[in-house]
Amino acid sequence: MRYPASEKLEIIRVVEQSHLPTKLTLDKLGIARRTFYRWYDRYLEGGPEALADRPSNPSRVWNRIPEAIPACA
Repeated sequence: MRYPASEKLEIIRVVEQSHLPTKLTLDKLGIARRTFYRWYDRYLEGGPEALADRPSNPSRVWNRIPEAIPACA
């Protein structure tokens, strides 16, 4: 399941303000620790804007022939 940036930020705030250990809080929320810490690292480095979804497909393919090069006949 993908979470929007606003939900990721809310989850981070809940974990930060919880009096329970992080692992227990994440277990109650149903969020994997690895996922949470990936979000948290991005949040610490770039703020709330860094939590926005990133495209999963590459922006370019390494072996694609550019359109500027004509095909051999």
